[in-house]
Amino acid sequence: MILLTIQKEDKMCKMAGSEHVYSLDEALATVGFGKYQGLMLAYGGLGYIADAMEIMILSFIGAAVESEWHLSPSEKSLISTVVFAGMLVGSYFWGVISDAYGRKKGILGLATFTSVAGLLSAFSPNYMSLLVLRCLAGVGLGGMHTFTTWFLEFIPVPNRGVWMIVFSSFWTIGTIFEAGLAWIVMPNFGWRCLLAISSGPCFIVLLLYCLVPESPRFLCMKGKFKEAHHILQKAAHFNGTTLQNGTLVLDHIKDDNELAAPEDAPLLSPIVDEADNYKGSPSPSSLLLLFSPKLIRTTLALWFLYFGNTFSYYGVILLTSELSSGGSQCTPTMLHSEKNENASLYLDVFITSLAEVPGLIVAAFIVDRVGRKLCMIIMFVVASILLIPLLTRQNEATTTALMFGTRALVSATFIVACIYAPEVYPTSIRGNAVGLTSAVGRIGGMICPLVAVALVANCQQIYAVILFQVVILGCALSVVLSPFETKGRNLVDILESE
Repeated sequence: MILLTIQKEDKMCKMAGSEHVYSLDEALATVGFGKYQGLMLAYGGLGYIADAMEIMILSFIGAAVESEWHLSPSEKSLISTVVFAGMLVGSYFWGVISDAYGRKKGILGLATFTSVAGLLSAFSPNYMSLLVLRCLAGVGLGGMHTFTTWFLEFIPVPNRGVWMIVFSSFWTIGTIFEAGLAWIVMPNFGWRCLLAISSGPCFIVLLLYCLVPESPRFLCMKGKFKEAHHILQKAAHFNGTTLQNGTLVLDHIKDDNELAAPEDAPLLSPIVDEADNYKGSPSPSSLLLLFSPKLIRTTLALWFLYFGNTFSYYGVILLTSELSSGGSQCTPTMLHSEKNENASLYLDVFITSLAEVPGLIVAAFIVDRVGRKLCMIIMFVVASILLIPLLTRQNEATTTALMFGTRALVSATFIVACIYAPEVYPTSIRGNAVGLTSAVGRIGGMICPLVAVALVANCQQIYAVILFQVVILGCALSVVLSPFETKGRNLVDILESE
């Protein structure tokens, strides 16, 4: 082992003596953020819009399908359940694919699943075929985190948090657009037409696929430095900058207790030899690495954060509906109103989606100033405080204002968490780790309606509020216990096993 290290150091020294050697983060800093990343932002943002539209469509088609096919309430609810079940599988599956075969391959697969299954579901001849096709669409939707990983790996360290929040804001744009689209299409053309049109953005993602580059960080992990260097040169040309000739090498391999690379760490790293170890599909050891002494605290903290954050997000949406409308009479209602033909449904979804915009602005303003962890902690604590007045009966205006503020903050913490998770994990297992973490989050989304609806249906709204306060504060505690802050830090490529 000592001999191998000496040989690698000699190799690097000889290379450094003949030409300039630079790390990927140095190259990205030289390239800067410009038109090239702007195009990547537009493409990845389109993927997020497609994701949001396919999720939000569940708010509108349920009652129409129930009426047309004479479904029971449980059969109607199953339409949403199978989508989340598919997402649970897809979250991990596409993460594995993106680590083994590339971020682009992952995007191709998930976009194909989502677009084809989404379109075919518009032509479902019966209830069972609709369930199967929506489940397959859910498998594709579960991999949308691949867009986050892919875009993250093109962004220089300065202001990375702000640009990732801008990227995530496309999800909110998608929810608003879908509500407006449903407002126009559903009353005039029906649910099948809405399903078909909503699959459009995902088909556009497929059409533009051939123009999209692979992540240079992934290419470096596979030892394809020439391909990565070519992409970086093209990015520099688009941005009007110059990438210095030299040899591109992997970034830091951590060998201490801190995952994120410190700013004063040496920039030269092992080159092709280390990357070769990660060619091919992920081995079981890559999954076990999540539970290694260096990562187990991070993994468990992020799992609870994603579970609790997803649980809280959908719970706040439910409580907004219950406490603002039917809750005062203690009238059991479903998460999504059955008045799908009434314009007020579309208006309600439209307005509640707008409530996320202030949260995005707040998060974008502070995420690179105070750091990811403190940003999430502040917003979680304030969100729990906003819920306190709802422990007693409030008028409709006050209730609506408090719930909208809570939703804005909880949705913003979710976005910051989606930035933080891929920053924490090394490139070698990033897709795999984030996919598994997202899958755990999906469980929270599946459980929340069952728990919250049961509480509200039994006239126990106060206990529902307390439950969400406890979960939100638990999320804040999980962030406190997470050992790493990623603000201003380079992404790590390889974490050496113990």
